Amino acid sequence: MQSLVRSQAHSKIRLTEKRPPCNAGFLLYHGRMNIFTLPYILLVIAGLVVVWFIFAYNRFISGRNRIAEAWSDIEVQLKRRYDLIPNIIETVKGYATHERETLDSVTQARTQAMGAHTPGEHTRAENMLTNTLKTLFAVSENYPDLKANANFLDLQRELADTENKIQAARRFYNGNVRDYNITIESFPSNLVAAIFGFTQKELFDLADNDAAQEPVKVAF
Repeated sequence: MQSLVRSQAHSKIRLTEKRPPCNAGFLLYHGRMNIFTLPYILLVIAGLVVVWFIFAYNRFISGRNRIAEAWSDIEVQLKRRYDLIPNIIETVKGYATHERETLDSVTQARTQAMGAHTPGEHTRAENMLTNTLKTLFAVSENYPDLKANANFLDLQRELADTENKIQAARRFYNGNVRDYNITIESFPSNLVAAIFGFTQKELFDLADNDAAQEPVKVAF
């Protein structure tokens, strides 16, 4: 009987040793830690979102500035083109006095091009000017003395060089515009664009002036 009692006592002791301690302070500490950790996690996430917004905003600003700089390069070359045209017209007048209509159309197209402001307006005006210049150089083929004039040939070569620089500047500008517009259309950067009012830019599509780029051949 005593052996049975001792055996039951030892069993109770072993059960008591295996039972994990119920520490209320330990549970309370970890509960508080979880409660206070969540706001820190949310704060870190919010901070990352703010940093990304700043990065995206600065990217738009940088892209817009590159576009403005590229357009300035185009304007420099267009001004050079506008300055050459009156000299070409005056040279042609000395030999082709009967081509007044053609000369007037070039002058009017130049005036309209100089009054353009946006890339879209410049596209229409410059292409019209290019067409009138093609007509002018085609007319010059009918005047051998004009074709042989050294000043006319120099002006045409200079205009051809300007046309090449305009095309190079146009490609650089359009490349920046495409990258900028793609960023505006892409998610999630389109959210930043909508919030801060960044809008798509116009491309500058200018036709090649083949007549100016291929100087008149002089035949003796």
